[in-house]
Amino acid sequence: MSAAPATTGTEDTLRHRVDTLHEIRRTTREGDPEATRRQHDKGKLTARERIALLLDKGSFTEVEGLRRHRATGFGMEARRPSGDGVVTGWGTVEGRTVFVYAHDFRVFGGALGEAHAAKIHKLMDLAEAAGAPLVSLNDGAGARIQEGVTALAGYGGIFRRNTRASGVVPQISVMLGPCAGGAAYSPALTDFVFMVRDTSQMFITGPDVVKAVTGEEITQNGLGGADVHATVSGVAHGVYDSEEECLEDVRHLLSLLPSNNRELAPVEVSGDPAERPNDRLPDLVPLEPGRVYDMHAVIEEIADDGVHFEVHPGWAPNLVCTLARLDGHVVGFVANNPAVSAGVLDIEASEKGARFVQFCDAFNIPLVTLVDVPGFLPGVDQEHHGIIRRGAKLLYAYCNATVPRISLVLRKAYGGAYIVMDSRSIGADLALAWPANEIAVMGAEGAANVVFRREINAADDPEAVRARRIAEYREQLMHPYYAAERGLVDDVVDPRETRSVLIRSLHMLRAKHADLPARKHGNPPQ
Repeated sequence: MSAAPATTGTEDTLRHRVDTLHEIRRTTREGDPEATRRQHDKGKLTARERIALLLDKGSFTEVEGLRRHRATGFGMEARRPSGDGVVTGWGTVEGRTVFVYAHDFRVFGGALGEAHAAKIHKLMDLAEAAGAPLVSLNDGAGARIQEGVTALAGYGGIFRRNTRASGVVPQISVMLGPCAGGAAYSPALTDFVFMVRDTSQMFITGPDVVKAVTGEEITQNGLGGADVHATVSGVAHGVYDSEEECLEDVRHLLSLLPSNNRELAPVEVSGDPAERPNDRLPDLVPLEPGRVYDMHAVIEEIADDGVHFEVHPGWAPNLVCTLARLDGHVVGFVANNPAVSAGVLDIEASEKGARFVQFCDAFNIPLVTLVDVPGFLPGVDQEHHGIIRRGAKLLYAYCNATVPRISLVLRKAYGGAYIVMDSRSIGADLALAWPANEIAVMGAEGAANVVFRREINAADDPEAVRARRIAEYREQLMHPYYAAERGLVDDVVDPRETRSVLIRSLHMLRAKHADLPARKHGNPPQ
């Protein structure tokens, strides 16, 4: 459809041209009815329907809605729809500005060409300049083959802008359709990726290529579906059964985030008293180090109204990373979960925690670390797959973080994992503990077996000697006040006062300022 004003036999006036403008806008918004029907038949919404769900009602302002491609050849010159397969603009979420672009699968399958990419570049530049979050609603067929290398260059411009905006404005990718090849890298560069079951997939090489090269047969969802990326690869931070549920959670996440790295997260007046006692906590956490419990219940008892927004709930569930509010202020919780693999740290948990800590630090969100960790996961597989360098990512992230940081040892904290989980020695502003804490190089049983091995082996009654030495080691080096006596724990607190202590401590740290050494950037372990 041409964007030029129609010529008629009637007098040409500004009012007529305005009428023409509105007609062009209407047909652009509505698109091809048959293409819309096909989109709905797949269980998918259109680009504009998705934007309407994401943003506050009536707040969307479109930019470059009349842009058209200028490609020729392969019949492209005969198909020049306004918008070129992507809707770009800004609106508000709970009254705060958010920039959004949405692929329109009804036009060229949402494939990216030169004009399509230029619209996205323009919007990304505006988001960075305005200091507001950027949300991409992805549903496209990759690069537009008919436009050749110019389409690939368009992706390069997006990747460069994703990287430049990293840590400057929050970037959220919502996967609502296929995303293959180089197109998958833009979501991977953003802060959060959300997917919808059955309709969204992400992979670098599709099932046909995989079969041709390796002989393996697999479906699109089996290769790169939502559940695969939410539980196996760790690419997706959350997965949903419908687009409506997904976009509602994106709105919730945006309500917890600052608009940019120069601001603090929005504060909400809380009806949950700051001094509310946590009477359930002493019963939620068993005293015995080996007994399991769910750390989610602890976080829900501490947080305002028990509400929190967990990221990566299905990937590395032995570590919980979640955003919540304490007295109306947003904090990031990082917590071992004894209900899964005893809360041990492994490769995936370390990488998950490191990414979350870095995000919170970039956007001025204080960190609260709840510690109940038996150590790093031992095993040949872990060592051969790089637990040293990959586990060090979490250590690096904590050491590099300058936001307020509070660690709380609930029960056990052994070995190197104790150090990594934001101990006092790596820079936690406050290190707290419950009176059940055991902070040591290792558990008493293991320590006694190492330190007193010869004595135990030579004894007439090895088990009696082992039990005596275990009790002795625990009494001398693992009692709850050993670390506090040496200044490695600032205070041993009553579990029932946990919420009020954390709120008072964070209030004290709110004006914290810390400078890093002058450098271009660090070189974190990979």
